[in-house]
This record gives sequence, C-alpha cells and structure tokens, in this order.
Amino acid sequence: MTTTTTEPTGGTADPVGAPDPAPRRRRKGSGGLGSYLLVRFLLIFPTIFILVTTVFFLMRATGDPITAALGGRLPADQLAERVREAGYDRPLFTQYLEYLGALVQGDFGTTLSDRRPVLEVLTTFGIATLELTVYALIVAFIVGIPLGMLAAYSRDRFPDAVLRVFAILCYATPVFFAGLLLKLVFASGLGWLPVAGRASTGTEIELQFLDNPTGFYLIDAIQTGDWDVISDVLEHAVLPAIALGLLTAGIFLRLVRTNVIGTLGTGYVEAARSRGVAESRLLRKHAYRPALIPIITVMGLQIAILLVGAVLTETTFEWKGLGFQLAQYLQARDFVAVQGIVVLLAVIVAVTNFIVDIIAALIDPRVRY
Repeated sequence: MTTTTTEPTGGTADPVGAPDPAPRRRRKGSGGLGSYLLVRFLLIFPTIFILVTTVFFLMRATGDPITAALGGRLPADQLAERVREAGYDRPLFTQYLEYLGALVQGDFGTTLSDRRPVLEVLTTFGIATLELTVYALIVAFIVGIPLGMLAAYSRDRFPDAVLRVFAILCYATPVFFAGLLLKLVFASGLGWLPVAGRASTGTEIELQFLDNPTGFYLIDAIQTGDWDVISDVLEHAVLPAIALGLLTAGIFLRLVRTNVIGTLGTGYVEAARSRGVAESRLLRKHAYRPALIPIITVMGLQIAILLVGAVLTETTFEWKGLGFQLAQYLQARDFVAVQGIVVLLAVIVAVTNFIVDIIAALIDPRVRY
C-alpha cells in the first residue's frame, strides 16, 4: 500500500532554520547624515594628496626648479652649486618625501625669484583673490537667478530666446576678452570706472595705516569710515567682478531655467494651478527653492571655475591677488611659488566642495544616499 504525502500549498510555514528574509530588505548605506558627511570629509585628504603629487611631478618634468628659473643667467658652476645647496641633485623620490613632510608642517618653501616664504605670498595675496571671488559670486547670483526665473516664465517666447543666447555668450566668452571689452567701453571710452588696480594710490596708502588691516579692501575701507575710500574701492571692483561673475551667471541662468521649468510641470504645481493660483505666485512660492538645489550642488565646481578665471581676470585688471602673482611667477619660471599657489587652490576647492556637500545634504536629504 502506497502512502502519499501532501505538502502545504499556502506557504504559511517556513522550514526550521531558514534565514529571516528581513535583513535582505534592509536598505544599504542608510547611515544618515553623519556617515555621509564623514565619508565626504575623509575624501578631502586623498583628493589633496593626488593633486599635490601630480603638481609636484609635473613641476619636475622639465628639471629642477633652480635650473628652470636661473638657467642661462648664471655660470654653470654657480648654478650647480645652487642646485646642490637646495638639495635638487638628490633622487626625485627623496625630494618628494621631504616636500610632503614640509607641507604637513606648513612649510611651502621659499620663492626663487624674490626669496619670500611661499606661505607669506599665499596669505598676502590670497585675501585679494577671495575678495574678487566674493564679488563675482554676488554678480553671478544677482544676474543668473532672476534672469533664469524670467526665462522659465517666458518659456519658448522671445525673452526666453534672448536670455538663452545671453547665457551662452556669458560662459562661452573668454574672461580676459570680456574684461578687455569692459575696460574699453566703461573705462577708456566712457571714463566711468577705473582701468585697473584694487584701489587708487591714495586709498591704498590710507588703508596701510590702519591699526588692524584685514587685506580685504572693502572691510578695511569700512573701518576708515570715509565714504570716499569706500566708493573708490567699490568702483575698482565693479569691472573685474562683472567680467568674472558673468562667466558663472550664464551657468546659473541655464540651471535655474531648466529646473524651474521641470518644477512647474510637477503634480503639486499642476494641482495649485488647477485651483486658480497665478503663474507668478507659482513661480515664486513653489518653483523657486527646488531650482536652487542644483546650483548649490554645483557650487564647488563653480568655485573652481572662478579661481581659474581669477588668474586671467586679475592679470587683465592688474588685481594683485594669487592669480596675478601666479602669472608673474610663471613668467619667472619660479616653480616653487607656482607649486605652492596651485596646492593652496586645490585645498580651497576640496574644502569648498565639502561645505557644498553639507549644505546640499541639509537642503535635500536624497543626496545622502
């Protein structure tokens, strides 16, 4: 007699010892804001290390810095003596390890052309570049965001077409060419604004006699309490800030336009529109904030673009910041100074990206995962 065994078909009982399926459904990478920021912070160090290493070996690709800077201007025996005293005759990897050790201690070396500590150059001229970058960002926000919203509001109409062409011209025009045009029109032609410099000679002398100068000319000018000094500093900043700011304003304009158009087509905006809410109110109340999120997320990249553009802008307007000094040291083939400036710019970009990641994670929790 055959016995038939029937297994249950409902699947209500699990075999003994079967693994719980719940862990398989646990979301990976759900450590939250703390783990996200920790990972982003730790990424700063390999980023800086890679950039420092790349810059070091690229600077040595044409030989040691002393030969590159002074070759042909000193007799061969004196040149060889200078190379030996500086330690550039030792193995390249040994020089690299010593350079990393000095960087950890905050020693960027000494410039070859004017024998100044590189750290002093960075602190002296870095504030000027920071000031110009702040002005340029203000111009980018003032121009890019309102015009981007206007372009979205006038989608596929004449104002939108004009603004899109304007955006393309802004980020496609070389910054030095834009600077030369601005100088030609507003400085040389109309005579409204100064041609070059951070301030007039009289203003610079007055700022040097402050008790605690910051190097940020606008802040120092406000400390004097003299409106003529403040206006002089602002007048000198207008053209460089516009030339550099328009480079980023065009990108902001396109980003805001694209994201506002996308937001205006979402379900909750359509629901508000069906209730009779005016388009201008929809634009201000519902589409504005989401459109700013992508601008914040790409801010780190824009800071890098502004720093690169500052080299040409400062040279065009003789704005004596890091960019201006970098051009001077490149002409002098002072690779020690160039190396220090590039390393500082790399650190600024890495730290700025980290700060942007924090802001983006606080505004939009989706970027944490």
